[in-house]
Amino acid sequence: MSEEDSTITPELRVRQLEEELAKAEERLDKLYAGYTAIEQKVSEKSAVIDVLEQEAIDKEIEREAIDALLSDKDSRIHNLELESVKASQRVKHLEPELSKMEEMYTRESARLGRVFEVAEDLDEALGVAKAELSARDDWYAQHMDLFEDLSKAIQTRYDMIDTAIEAVREQELKQATFRERMDEAVDAAADAAEENESEDGDSEEESTE
Repeated sequence: MSEEDSTITPELRVRQLEEELAKAEERLDKLYAGYTAIEQKVSEKSAVIDVLEQEAIDKEIEREAIDALLSDKDSRIHNLELESVKASQRVKHLEPELSKMEEMYTRESARLGRVFEVAEDLDEALGVAKAELSARDDWYAQHMDLFEDLSKAIQTRYDMIDTAIEAVREQELKQATFRERMDEAVDAAADAAEENESEDGDSEEESTE
């Protein structure tokens, strides 16, 4: 079916078919009149009569086809009206659901707006954090040599402390050894003095005798 046929209303189409039918009938009447005249004048033109009769049959067939088409149009119109009623009923049932969906959409839109606001705040905070981190990295890069020198100085201090502690330990060990030697020497001297005293006592006893 062409786009032009889809825009023609059934009433307009019926009117067109009736006009075509009237023209066809008028033509048929003219043909029949001609046929009668020819029959009166030339009876031997039976072949022409057969043709006219065939045209009359074709017109009848065309009339029947038009009637069938009109009947089909009526059926289609009825079906369209029925579908329209069904659609109206569906709309009535769907209107409450549509209202609920609109309300839900409004709530979701509001919530989405809040989410976007939070996302914007987070994005802004992230930008600030990135800027601060970049500034800190720049500051660290600028003072990295100082930190390295400070780290070396601290390590040197630790090394010096470890060396001093080790020297103190060695000195304490030497002092302990020295004290032990001194104690041994004192003990040896005391023992020697006791022996000398003992020997002197024995000598005096022998001289008195």
